[in-house]
Amino acid sequence: MREWISPTIAAVFLWGFWGFLPKLTIRYLEPSSAIVFEVVGGIILGTIILAGLQFRPQIHAIGILLAMMTGLLGAGGAFCFLRAVQRGPVTLVATLSALYPAVTILLAYFFLHEAITVRQAVGIGLALLSVILVAA
Repeated sequence: MREWISPTIAAVFLWGFWGFLPKLTIRYLEPSSAIVFEVVGGIILGTIILAGLQFRPQIHAIGILLAMMTGLLGAGGAFCFLRAVQRGPVTLVATLSALYPAVTILLAYFFLHEAITVRQAVGIGLALLSVILVAA
């Protein structure tokens, strides 16, 4: 098995629960409070990983800036997701927000010049169609 498949499958399940738990969370907390505790959860995981690195992470100015931007965008998306599930059904919010890979694919294609084969393009198109059909 290719070495990227296992972590990809793990990400699907982790993100699956990530998409579900906010609907329960907002029963008890407003999104602005919930995001604070989501970040605390991220800090806990980061601390565990940092300990695994013996508190010596790699240092590179551009890498640090990009990683921090990733964190800001992820937290911003999570906050928007919390607001959305507060106002709508998680089944539709999660389905529609699952279109985000289309943005990633376009960015990778245009900025990283990653190729997309015809087979992959058809698969991506079918995935997008499935999201649209489920959300409609």
